[in-house]
Amino acid sequence: MLDFYYLPGSAPCRAVQMVAQAVDVKLNLQYLDLMAGAHRSAKFTKLNPQQTVPTLVDGPLVLCESRAALIYLCERYAKEGNDWYPEDIVQRATINQRLFFDACVLYPRFTDYYHPQVFGNAAPDAKKRSAFERSVELLNVFLMEHEFVAGAKMNIADISIFATLTTACVLGFDLKRYANVDRWYLTMMGSCPGAMVNVTGAKEFLNYK
Repeated sequence: MLDFYYLPGSAPCRAVQMVAQAVDVKLNLQYLDLMAGAHRSAKFTKLNPQQTVPTLVDGPLVLCESRAALIYLCERYAKEGNDWYPEDIVQRATINQRLFFDACVLYPRFTDYYHPQVFGNAAPDAKKRSAFERSVELLNVFLMEHEFVAGAKMNIADISIFATLTTACVLGFDLKRYANVDRWYLTMMGSCPGAMVNVTGAKEFLNYK
């Protein structure tokens, strides 16, 4: 069983939980109350000097970036021939691109727009919302030709992006104007491992307001 330091409201944390369920890995959940400053404790800082969640611990290995953790879980524990992170180098390249899209575009634009409102009681910023909407429009383009974000089968990039958008939806973002994303999101809700854990955790984000 792997130690997993997490906060349920965190989309990156929920992505790791879903992929762990997909590859049948048990996690020893270690709730970390960031609001109380638990991530700044000496014990946790020694484990993860970045003081961030998620943090996944497997023996001597400590991973503190969710997409790296998703890849590791698949490479270390997924069954041979799995579709979550296929061995084909071209397929992996596309999945990696979508993971980096989430890490570098979609998720940062989500946090830029929503975090000031949730954690700082700020008024919505129209320019930041527009930037987030453009990232969802790009995702809509990615989904034009395939059922999932990187091809015909669900993979870890789908799960990572699903976690991000679930929090946005809980906060009131409407996907209906993005037909491909809306269709994909409904598919993820119905068939992604750990989907209900994802939704339940996302709803905790509302408690941070």
